[in-house]
Amino acid sequence: MSIRGKLLRKSLSGVAVLGVAALALTACTTAGSTAPNTDAAASGGTVTVAVVNDFTSFNNQTPQSNLDTNGQVGYLMGSYGSAFSYIDKDFKIVHEKKFGTFEKTSDDPQTVTYTLNPENKWSDGEPVTADDMVLSWATQAGYYDSSTTDEATGEVTTGTTYFEIAASTAGLDTTAFPTVSDDNLSMTLVYGTPYVDWELVNPIGQPAHIVAKKAGLSSAADLTALLKGLPKGDPANPAAPDPTLKAAADFVNTGYDVTAFPTDPDLLVSSGPMVPTGWTPGQSFTMERNKYYVGGMIPKIDKIVLRVIPDANAQVTALQNGEVDIINPQASADTLTALENTGADVLTGDQVSYDHLDLNFGAPVFADLSVRQAFLKTIPRQQILDSIVTPVNPDAKVLNSQIWVPANEPYADSIANNGSSDYAEVDIEGAKTLLAGATPTISILYNTKNPNRVDEFQAIQESATKAGFNIVDKGSPDWASLLAGGDYDASIFGWISPGVGSAGISQIFSTDGGGNYSRYTGTNADAIATQTTLDPDELVKIEKRMDKQMFTDAYGLPMFQLPGVFGVAKRVSGVEYMGNQTGPFWNFWEWSVSK
Repeated sequence: MSIRGKLLRKSLSGVAVLGVAALALTACTTAGSTAPNTDAAASGGTVTVAVVNDFTSFNNQTPQSNLDTNGQVGYLMGSYGSAFSYIDKDFKIVHEKKFGTFEKTSDDPQTVTYTLNPENKWSDGEPVTADDMVLSWATQAGYYDSSTTDEATGEVTTGTTYFEIAASTAGLDTTAFPTVSDDNLSMTLVYGTPYVDWELVNPIGQPAHIVAKKAGLSSAADLTALLKGLPKGDPANPAAPDPTLKAAADFVNTGYDVTAFPTDPDLLVSSGPMVPTGWTPGQSFTMERNKYYVGGMIPKIDKIVLRVIPDANAQVTALQNGEVDIINPQASADTLTALENTGADVLTGDQVSYDHLDLNFGAPVFADLSVRQAFLKTIPRQQILDSIVTPVNPDAKVLNSQIWVPANEPYADSIANNGSSDYAEVDIEGAKTLLAGATPTISILYNTKNPNRVDEFQAIQESATKAGFNIVDKGSPDWASLLAGGDYDASIFGWISPGVGSAGISQIFSTDGGGNYSRYTGTNADAIATQTTLDPDELVKIEKRMDKQMFTDAYGLPMFQLPGVFGVAKRVSGVEYMGNQTGPFWNFWEWSVSK
């Protein structure tokens, strides 16, 4: 879901609501605004950026680590989204041709070739090669998986899943083993079925020479040889797991998760413009220029510091006091007023993010459709909107689609037919009728450090209790790492999108999607079909069908989207508003600080 109607890869965020698209602020600067450049701009220096969530992993592609801050660090390190291309502020795909080039060379079969700049090196001085691209492909495609999962619990019942990813394998899962050039600088992918989002595949992730070493191999070439020699996984006839590939996958899955700055330098190896140099958990994360980087995103500044400040008011105060240079707080009337009084540049625009309440279909309490319907009838969405969003945007409305937002053309027609009207207003008596005297206990997971999420939980608790529900507070500051575990009945969180592509549909709404924390199976076939449907009209039909099915099944409720706001200190130039998951970092190489 995005300004274009879909998501490439959604990621979790506690920054505020994580919604999808288009609201404009009324009492601030023009949408899509830019901090002015000044003649005093110079190379070098440090820029400090406030973030809401603390860092947790150098691999943001796993279900437990798919967090906005981790993704932003990954973006600075050149992983999955800033190597061969990036998304600009107008939600266009920009090819980063100095790092490498890629092109579609055939439509039948769909064939794409990636070619690296031979001067590319990792931050430890090792060359970036096709071995690294093959590993990235293996990580994302699910080629070797032979697993069958239980639809209710999501647990593997037979076979093996090697790499655990937050995204879906749909699309890349039809590719054959890549062809590698003799000079080990090019990789060619051939798709068995055309993939609509082929241009968004960015095959640079973890360094193959490091993963090989952790798996007990001598070199990246040995890892590629291992991968080439193993057969495609077959769920109908699963083979015993290969121990070396399992060791490599286990390292990729969990070896990059950290609670302190690593003593192992292998975890810090970067292919991008910046390399991590320090971290004080709960306080700040520091990155400096990668001297080996030769791509087109070489930063003007020397250092970027991510300062952890969860509270919006505290972010404004830190900006005013000169403790940080850039903030991206939750947009509220009070925050905007306070920001305008700081003298900083205030940049506003559309936020490709939305908040939602999801039900856990693996929870016994929600096995009964009538209980799910009853609970959703108690959700005071208008009350929540009025308390959180309306003070910023008086024209805001409750969100009534799981696929689109009001700025998207199909939205109006979809909500007229998707069944969302059943939950247009709180209906306590209707909920009581459905419960027939039952008093179910519902535990709800949410981020206790996010004031908006706390307010949402409290409003839901108060309303649902009136219908006979017993609401248990499962809120936690570690909410992101707890989502995949499923030890709760419902969750309140948000998705934030790159603003392009449709891969997020299968990620969230297919049975084996890495973001399907709800363990929902009702739209599996359609969700997968969105990745291979090239006809735009047919794609809209599929998505409308999914939108309706989710309300029929009482999947959960979308709640609202929010506008976004940046505050930028006068000493920093080049910052431009961006409403997707990279936030202000999207053009970090253009930042400069005055002398």
